[in-house]
Amino acid sequence: MSKVQGLQGMQPDQINFEIQRGGKFIAYSYCISVLVMTFKRGAVQFVRADESPVNKGLRYSAISLLLGWWGIPWGPIWTISTMVSNFRGGKDVTGQVVPAMNEKLKAMAATIPK
Repeated sequence: MSKVQGLQGMQPDQINFEIQRGGKFIAYSYCISVLVMTFKRGAVQFVRADESPVNKGLRYSAISLLLGWWGIPWGPIWTISTMVSNFRGGKDVTGQVVPAMNEKLKAMAATIPK
């Protein structure tokens, strides 16, 4: 998994507190076209309880709108699908990210000498 955006400077206890308040890990998608090839990619963003998931996804939609639409045939299709997904608030992947994050923290804690 790629680096999660929106966690900079946050400690694990702060992240868990935000999740309990309603924070979520949201997957957004975007596409980029180069000549006749179109690439569809994704990014995971942490969205706090008081933030709008739609607003957080605007930059990914903008990337698709500017760089994705002109690749034939998949550019227009994937541009529309990414924008629809992002304007619906992306895909909530909190259930997959939190267990993976906790396992990583446990593994890191196990390597710290006591």
